[in-house]
Amino acid sequence: MKYTLVALAGMSVLASTAQAADLDIQIQNISHGVYFAPLFISAHNQDMYLFKLGEAASPELQAMAEGGNIAGLAEMASAMGADSVENPAQGPMSPGMTVMTSLSTSEGNTWLSVTGMMVPTNDGFVGLNSWEIPTEAGSYEFYLQGYDAGTEANDEIRGSGAPGVPGLPVLPFFDAEVGQNGSGVTTTENNPVVHIHRGSIGDADMQGGSSDLDSSRHRWLNPVAKVTVTVN
Repeated sequence: MKYTLVALAGMSVLASTAQAADLDIQIQNISHGVYFAPLFISAHNQDMYLFKLGEAASPELQAMAEGGNIAGLAEMASAMGADSVENPAQGPMSPGMTVMTSLSTSEGNTWLSVTGMMVPTNDGFVGLNSWEIPTEAGSYEFYLQGYDAGTEANDEIRGSGAPGVPGLPVLPFFDAEVGQNGSGVTTTENNPVVHIHRGSIGDADMQGGSSDLDSSRHRWLNPVAKVTVTVN
C-alpha cells in the first residue's frame, strides 16, 4: 500500500494513537548542487518540536542551521525521551544521494521530525516538522522544504559557519565549488524567525561579484528532499 502526499510543517496527515512503530526511512537529496550536512531524525511526543515556523530559532537549531552541528538537538531530544538517528549517511549527503535508516519508536513517540543544514547556505536547513506517524502499515511518500532559521543574513560569502558569525561555512569537500571576494548579497535579515527559505541567488563571478556561490550550481528552489517512510 502506497500513499503520496506533500508534507507541511505541523500538519497531521493521518490519525494515529500513541503506539510504538518500526519505521524504515529513506531520504533523497533532490537538489542540483546543495549538500545536506549530517541529518538528525527523531520520533518524539506531541510536546516536542525541533523548530516552529514563525518563531525564533532555539540555540540548538541555530547551531545546526549555521554550522551543521546537530549535537544540541540530539541532546534536547534525548532529554525528552525521543527515539532518534544521528547522521545516518555517516557524513554529508551530496546532490542526488539517498540514505536509508530504520527507527523503532517507543510508545508515545508518534511524531517524526528531520533537520539538516543545507550547504552552502548561511542558515538554511532541510526540515520535517512533527509529522504524525500513521498507524496503518504502508509506504508514505512526501517532499521536504528548505527553511531559513532567521538567525543570520543570507550574505552568501565565505565564513566560518560559527553561530552568530556572518558568512557561510565552506568545507574542504566542496571548497573548489565556491568562489571568493564576494561583496555580499545582503547585510541584514529582515525576518528573524524560522521561515521558508528564498533559495540562494549566486552569480557567475567566482573571483568577486555579490555572491561567492555559483548561480549555475548552487541556486535552488523548494522542495529539496524526497522522503519515503515505511510503517511495518
